[in-house]
Amino acid sequence: METSQLLLYSAVTVALLLAGYQFGKPVVKKVFPGRYGRQRVDYFKLSGVPPPTPLPNFDVDKAKPRPYRPFRWSYHQTMSLKKMEPDYWIELESTYRERVAQRKALHERHGKKIIDALPGSELACRELMEMVVQFICVRYPKQFQIDERTGILYNRILGTQSNIDLENPLMVINDNVPEDFLLTLPDPKTGLYTMVAGVCCSSIGWNVSTKIGKPLKDIHDVVPDYKEKMEFSMDRFFSKMPCEKPIQRGSWGLEIGQPLWLQYDDPHFALRSLQDPNLKVEDMFLRVDWQTLRKLPRSCSIVFNFKALFTPFSSFRDEPYIPHIVLKVLKEGAKPLLTYKGTFFVEHKAIPALEGWSKEQEMKGWVPEKWEVRTLEEDPYFPGWEKTM
Repeated sequence: METSQLLLYSAVTVALLLAGYQFGKPVVKKVFPGRYGRQRVDYFKLSGVPPPTPLPNFDVDKAKPRPYRPFRWSYHQTMSLKKMEPDYWIELESTYRERVAQRKALHERHGKKIIDALPGSELACRELMEMVVQFICVRYPKQFQIDERTGILYNRILGTQSNIDLENPLMVINDNVPEDFLLTLPDPKTGLYTMVAGVCCSSIGWNVSTKIGKPLKDIHDVVPDYKEKMEFSMDRFFSKMPCEKPIQRGSWGLEIGQPLWLQYDDPHFALRSLQDPNLKVEDMFLRVDWQTLRKLPRSCSIVFNFKALFTPFSSFRDEPYIPHIVLKVLKEGAKPLLTYKGTFFVEHKAIPALEGWSKEQEMKGWVPEKWEVRTLEEDPYFPGWEKTM
């Protein structure tokens, strides 16, 4: 090819890319002009995931999270995946102000253990931030608005502003959304999905700096049965995951108090190997990490998102069938999984309480006597959960 032809071909290629085309297919769809003419993207159309239902009368101070109870029996290590509900990718509730302040303080203190990104992850981080902003502005229209011309995001809950065109994308997320996001991309050499960036303020025993740069198999190296039962299927699942089919799942644990971010070098972590005889049931909490997994349409990054929710352990007393299932798991669940989950330090108080509440529910007629414990049809909730909202 002659030099003039090569230059012309290169110019046309660059023009097409700037116009939003790649291999003959549009990758950027115009929605509204951004700062200095930058084109905004309609990620709902591009991803194939519909927009959430707007909540014009939403009051964050009165909002309750749905009572997630992701308990299963038989209890064994699986992903237990469900189709993600588009309305609940991001779920704000009454702890919003407290959690955002807590997350900012954690980042100021711990830096890259909370927020970090490797070179090459810039597009994925920005794409994720733009999708998050687009979602919250549609779902919570009175709480969040975006100036389409300047790129200023107005947070009416906190009275703050963020410039989505100029600020660090992961910082924008952390300043406005009290949820965690871990981004993965295929490694150029191995093809294995590897963690390349993250904002995470609610981890127990690990942090962003201990996982970044690692493939899935190394990220999950401490998870029981992962290598034997899940490694191959997870790598295959990530490689074939479509944008339009995000998924959701939940994990759970029992805690003393509400530890959001706890590391091995924290003195409180050592207490998890002891059983305090003076522990009170009212000091125990269920922690649920409600998680989603989705593929971003432009960068092809797969993003793991989760939100930590705490509920008083004593709430189980009024939730039909829940004491029976949790009791079964604690008494008969696989020991490696329970050790990984870290329930030992509360079992001496949890098991007697659950035994009493199970009998109480049978006496009230909420649960049939000699009910065969199994995963509920209402999973991840319980019968009558709607009345608690």
